[in-house]
Amino acid sequence: MNWISNYVRPTINSLFSRREMPENLWTKCPECGTMLFHRELADNLMVCPSCDHHMAFRPRERFAALFDGGIFVEVKVPEPVADPLAFKDQKKYPDRMKAAQKNTGEAEAMLVAEGEIGRTPIVAAAQDFSFMGGSMGMYVGNAIIAAAERAVELKRPLIIFSAAGGARMQEGILSLMQMPRTTVAVQMLKEAGLPYIVVLTHPTTGGVTASYAMLGDVHISEPNALICFAGPRVIEQTIREKLPEGFQRAEYLLDHGMLDRVTHRRDLRDELISITRMLCGMGPPVKGDLPAPVGTTEGDDTKDAAAKPDGDDAG
Repeated sequence: MNWISNYVRPTINSLFSRREMPENLWTKCPECGTMLFHRELADNLMVCPSCDHHMAFRPRERFAALFDGGIFVEVKVPEPVADPLAFKDQKKYPDRMKAAQKNTGEAEAMLVAEGEIGRTPIVAAAQDFSFMGGSMGMYVGNAIIAAAERAVELKRPLIIFSAAGGARMQEGILSLMQMPRTTVAVQMLKEAGLPYIVVLTHPTTGGVTASYAMLGDVHISEPNALICFAGPRVIEQTIREKLPEGFQRAEYLLDHGMLDRVTHRRDLRDELISITRMLCGMGPPVKGDLPAPVGTTEGDDTKDAAAKPDGDDAG
């Protein structure tokens, strides 16, 4: 037995070898390739500090950054039939659902919540693209209806963050039926005189774009988000022509009148607060959650509205 080879060398190697680093500590930016520390990226709202690329933002993390103090209450969504078509491709539909639930920690592709932003009460819904591409199935349809009904009940504006690859193929025609269902839900808000704001994130495509994502009173997008019905590759193959630079990206759609604003994620919360308060006929938001200054605002009505802490005059 060679004790130097079998004992001394392994002991020395174990003392001086580098420890294995967990794989989830670093994220590579898909745009510029920069390796980003996960805490730095999370603190920057999942926006690359090097190139400003907006990465996917999970609904819970988005709501934690959106609502005052990160506090929100989930709105219950009715559960649909689990596997209405007994669909199977390479995997059974229930197996795909279990895998998505395990990977994301969420029950489905949309989260609905209520709370306050800038002391302005709202109802919000957000799609999770990491859950089967954020696809619109019966649950997503139920979620939007639940969000609209809750907004009407509480007389609050509804804000939806869309992120989807379209309808869910595993539910067939039942997923396509969510287009008219969600359209009716949006009409409920309009009949109640409540604002409906859509924030389109990357990507928003297919039947989602053809329904509730483009029916808002105000349409805001994050930078460079892909927003379309059919993707650019499909269109190029169909018409056999090269598409313009940046075609179907947020900035292109803004220039052609399809969007109202393209807003950086760090500025989005303040913009949503200002827009919701304006559409609800409320006074301007008070910075720092402090009482409005006395005697510095022209008109007592505006001053009083700005000083109200609970937003009772929404709707």
